Amino acid sequence: MSKKTKVAIIGSGNIGTDLMIKVLRHGQHIEMGAMVGIDPDSDGLARARRFGVATTHDGVDGLIALPEFADIELVFDATSANAHVHNDARLRAAKPGIRLVDLTPAAIGPYCVPVVNLEQHLQATNVNMVTCGGQATIPIVAAVSKVASVHYAEIVASIASKSAGPGTRANIDEFTETTSRAIEVIGGAGKGKAIIVMNPAEPPLIMRDTVYVLSAAADEGAVRRSIEDTVAAVNRYVPGYRLKQAVQFERIAENAPLNLPGVGRFSGLKTTVFLEVEGAAHYLPAYAGNLDIMTSAALATAERIAAAAAGA
Repeated sequence: MSKKTKVAIIGSGNIGTDLMIKVLRHGQHIEMGAMVGIDPDSDGLARARRFGVATTHDGVDGLIALPEFADIELVFDATSANAHVHNDARLRAAKPGIRLVDLTPAAIGPYCVPVVNLEQHLQATNVNMVTCGGQATIPIVAAVSKVASVHYAEIVASIASKSAGPGTRANIDEFTETTSRAIEVIGGAGKGKAIIVMNPAEPPLIMRDTVYVLSAAADEGAVRRSIEDTVAAVNRYVPGYRLKQAVQFERIAENAPLNLPGVGRFSGLKTTVFLEVEGAAHYLPAYAGNLDIMTSAALATAERIAAAAAGA
């Protein structure tokens, strides 16, 4: 087997720690080289040390100063949108050829949803994993786009409040903007809209996502099959990803069109999809599917990039 790609994770919070555990347990083409944080007492750094992973609590500058940095070829950034802009610049100055997988909504590099467009971005030096809601719902919009022209798509991502850490809460505006744009760029919708709901219910609820797609008239069976095939494809790297119930359809007649603000009058097919994302509970409980789909998608992306670099 070829030599594995050494990776570092910046961000020792919930997402970064869950991702580290996934790399340690399931990495085939990648392996942990360093874990980076800013809080010396963070649980993520403590766990990394117990696993024998090099650590620093001095952020990206601390990573660059580590002896292990010489072998790092790819960096996951699990901090915040603003922090990623700084981290990207510092890493490029220190090592111009380094690859970044961005788990923040900064979107410096191209949007990446593995089942939709990963193969197009294997040479990109920075790929953006959009958002948890984007990873869950954009594949569905893209699935409909394969069958019919999509005029409008709206997603509502509902997550447990307990699964939303400081980074998530600091990036709410970026979440809606980045997800909405990615629904258009990757999903193929003429217009996209994204909403996130943090549910304080006790016990915490599993991540739920609702996708509304308004498209040109199309064969419902073909749309359903495309969606079900896509759900199966995502499920291969996010085992807790599934349809909550059967795909629903509604025909919007030409003589009774919908009037969509910013879009205009619409007639055609309305497709409604209800999803559930259960986490693998590698670090946080199973209700935190929003974390799991981000870290699982990032892992799948890095694995494919590393495999392509090795010629596999």
